[in-house]
Amino acid sequence: MPKVLMKGNEALAEGAIIAGCRGFFGYPITPSSEIAEYMARKLPKLNGVFVQAESELAAINMVYGGASTGQRVMTASSGPGISLKQEGISFIAEAELPCLIVNISRGGPGLGGIQPAQSDYFQATRGGGHGDYRTMVLAPSSVQEMMDFAVTGFELADKYRSPVMIMAEGTLGQMMEPIIMREPVTKLPEKPWAVTGCRGRKPNIINTLHLSAEYLEERNHHLQNKYTSMALNEKRAESFQTEDAELVVVAFGLMARIVKKAVMEARQQGVKVGMIRPITLWPFPDEAIRQAVNSAKRFLAVEISMGQMIEDIRLAVAGRAPVEFYGRIGITPNPEEIYQEIMRIAQREGY
Repeated sequence: MPKVLMKGNEALAEGAIIAGCRGFFGYPITPSSEIAEYMARKLPKLNGVFVQAESELAAINMVYGGASTGQRVMTASSGPGISLKQEGISFIAEAELPCLIVNISRGGPGLGGIQPAQSDYFQATRGGGHGDYRTMVLAPSSVQEMMDFAVTGFELADKYRSPVMIMAEGTLGQMMEPIIMREPVTKLPEKPWAVTGCRGRKPNIINTLHLSAEYLEERNHHLQNKYTSMALNEKRAESFQTEDAELVVVAFGLMARIVKKAVMEARQQGVKVGMIRPITLWPFPDEAIRQAVNSAKRFLAVEISMGQMIEDIRLAVAGRAPVEFYGRIGITPNPEEIYQEIMRIAQREGY
């Protein structure tokens, strides 16, 4: 397949189309708006549906309706818009409707700004809305992965009948890189549960209201068993030079690429440092962290936030090593900045 120069947001939208997405329902918000713009141009030519809804609340409920028909559908927004969608996401999770939800993050809280941030980590990995539910979260680190993870996201959504979220920084959504195009997905899974008209069979009903306490509990046990299966089978991470690392830096998304450069520079100075990049933010790849604890004396969480993923790192480390934090908000640390932090810790601890 040929290489094409694409913006991250456009690559994600094209990946969704390649995956068979034929329905997009959204409301524009910087820095995610190019996804909606791309879909508005492309979907009508593919006999698909594009709707710019009157609000984020309307958009996510349109996703609920589209997904219930068995079609691959999606929405995209940024932090404040994702907050408004949370009630609908909770309904979609309970109704077991597969769909793709994209958050091209901006700084916050509040209206925040369009500068790069990873501060929606708690919102993404803890469900975000009401009730006991989870959404699988993928964190791409390149424009190529923006495309690839859109395909993967729909595959995982259908596999588990669950919403899947892609969370990326605004910088990654806006930057351009050459990517290898993918072949379109031509065979989609059967969905016998979908609401498509009875045609002589027993009707399918999509519903989230359970008045019986016993059935409500049964439904929630069913969902929790599914999330347990996700946690057992879908943890994904990249480990880089962690085999003998005394200091392990943990970073995700675009930040991981910057950290990798700093790690390579520190290695050249004789510092035994490595990196772990969580690819699934939920389920968090705690096993990769636990394996690294065998040699690591210390961990460093690097985030474009005030510190959120650090809590999951500490849970995985389980007190066997200290976990430090370095973060900024709205400003992406450069490799030299991270290198200096690594060297500061190495000199202080004698690594």
